[in-house]
Amino acid sequence: MPHAQHTAPRSVGLVGLGAMGLPAAGFLARADVETHVYDPDGTVMERAVAEGARPSASIADLAAASDVVLVMVPSDEDVLDVCCSATGVLPSARPGATVLICSSVTPDTCREVAAQAAPRGVDVLDAALTGGVRGAESGAINLLVGGDATALERVRPVLAPWTRTVHHLGELGAGQVGKTVNNLCHWGQLSAVVEALRLGRDLGVHPARLRAALLDGPAASRTLAEMELMRLTWHRKDLANALRMADGAGRDMPVARTAREAMEHITVADIAGLYADGAEDHGPAAAGPVAS
Repeated sequence: MPHAQHTAPRSVGLVGLGAMGLPAAGFLARADVETHVYDPDGTVMERAVAEGARPSASIADLAAASDVVLVMVPSDEDVLDVCCSATGVLPSARPGATVLICSSVTPDTCREVAAQAAPRGVDVLDAALTGGVRGAESGAINLLVGGDATALERVRPVLAPWTRTVHHLGELGAGQVGKTVNNLCHWGQLSAVVEALRLGRDLGVHPARLRAALLDGPAASRTLAEMELMRLTWHRKDLANALRMADGAGRDMPVARTAREAMEHITVADIAGLYADGAEDHGPAAAGPVAS
């Protein structure tokens, strides 16, 4: 294929209007970026259109209309299907387009998409999201990117409306490595904090009082400050991905295995119960969005 001609992106397509994708679409459309959206759920499509996005009848139609395509779907299998199937992004993508894999997947999945994209003149970046749902809703996503630095610089203008920070971590797959490290820190910390506060409660000190004290010391963190606001949705997938990647690197991860077991015994209701009857007097200190 002839060398693709790259120009400043004028249009963005977003596949997957879940808890992270829908807010991003809204920020892009409100920033007067031509924003095409696709999701099999018609209800969320209507919500995106109400924010100013343009509905696409199919993923192929979206890809054909977009200089940059953001893929925000749940799993490795979903990413491969959305990007590489006969009705997916790559067969219809414009030469010179850039695909950002914003899902939490393995580096191998990113490399597989990139291998199929290269002959078509399409760049691929892995661009993992941290900041959680509240970060997405406030336009304060922290983006961890792997891939060609020039391609990243080219698409930065269409990242600005829905992100707070963008970190280029290295070659393709590095963004997913960064997300995995983030997730290990987050879930390991959360499981340790819950265990510690349960012990404090059992020994007679209310967790709300303990948290207020801990937030003034070296144990302070966003996880501690905002733990009762978390949905605890993805710990199984996050920790399974981390352990699978660690196996590939030949590294034992005893803390990750412990966190995986511990998180099976922590629910949103458990955390709410820790702070019942007293949390109103010793609530969380002001903090930014938790990275998750």
